[in-house]
Amino acid sequence: MSGLLEGKHLMITGVINHASIAFAVAKLAQEQGAQIVLTGHGRLHMVEHTARRLPQPAPVIELDVTQAGQLATLAARVRAHAPRLDGVLHSIAYAPPAAICGDFLAATWVDVATTLQVSAFSLQAVVAAVLPLMDRGGTIVGLDFDASVTWSGYDWMGVAKAGLESSARYLARDLGARGIRINLVAAGPLRTAAAHGEPRFDEIVAAWQARAPLRWNPADASGVARTCVALLSDWLPATTGEIVHADGGFHAVGA
Repeated sequence: MSGLLEGKHLMITGVINHASIAFAVAKLAQEQGAQIVLTGHGRLHMVEHTARRLPQPAPVIELDVTQAGQLATLAARVRAHAPRLDGVLHSIAYAPPAAICGDFLAATWVDVATTLQVSAFSLQAVVAAVLPLMDRGGTIVGLDFDASVTWSGYDWMGVAKAGLESSARYLARDLGARGIRINLVAAGPLRTAAAHGEPRFDEIVAAWQARAPLRWNPADASGVARTCVALLSDWLPATTGEIVHADGGFHAVGA
């Protein structure tokens, strides 16, 4: 029996270590038949080390979304490992400590600009960079955290996520004619490397565990990974511009 992603070529960004959501997606994607290319930023040896824990070897290329030169050559560098792309996982976000410190009024434009460029604008930048590889259509999936409300300590990252959500809708509008779908997965809080930078992460987790109808395990990314893989497959051909919640139902429950 073939997997959901049999014959698909995917680019997966944001694999930092084996606890990252992107790693869970990469692992499941391979198990479902996909060939993948990973991107990393900075210490690539860490990503390469993590890649060796996948079921199959996967090439790693560098991608710093703040560097126009790297974006300009991205399609060519991916093409060295894959003839085309059928899907992309956008799992890129960063905020300087001052932008998520719990004092929204104290952040400077330098901190905010970095947060917005890496965490929101990068979605459009990456999509534009890989379009030459997606002439057969395909699907983009981005990782989100509910930006419809404020979260303690999340601050300018919350603003960036709101921008990410709006960007996904505009991209859905403009990419539909090319046969490309784009959707976001709003995950519940997971204990990833990125979560260590969120000063009140434990408070958010406690709220989730108390209120999520399906309960919530912050150490288990499998439910989020399955949602991403489903969206990367051909099983939701009429869905684009959507935010799919993989959060145990927390978003649907009032205070």
